[in-house]
Amino acid sequence: MLSVLRIVAAMLFMQHGLQKLIKFPDAGHHPGPFELVSLAGAAGILESCGGSLLLLGLWTRPVAFLLSGQMAVAYFLFHLVGGLAKPRGFFPVVNGGDLAILFCFVFLYIVVAGPGSISLDAWRLSRAAQTPEQLSR
Repeated sequence: MLSVLRIVAAMLFMQHGLQKLIKFPDAGHHPGPFELVSLAGAAGILESCGGSLLLLGLWTRPVAFLLSGQMAVAYFLFHLVGGLAKPRGFFPVVNGGDLAILFCFVFLYIVVAGPGSISLDAWRLSRAAQTPEQLSR
């Protein structure tokens, strides 16, 4: 189930990055031209690339740690205070930050629990534990 949680969370997370980078699936959250050298550009790259790595279960713990931190920053920088515009409210359901909090703690759990048995990290560890004779078969 840990692998299923990681895979589903990664697939949902990647959608947010793809919305920023290529406007697909387009929900109208990011109007205007895309700027790679911006906070939204950096977030889009982290969410797309990091989500892809989590989906595969490759370098899971460091990637999940990075993405957990990204979601904490996103909550405090954009949801809690509303970015540079105006405060949006204290409660996450009001300020739209509930998903950022959920991703933050799911990724933090994955940092501690690991990638699960269905992952490239698990495959690499199992290959490393085999003897040279086993690998040559």
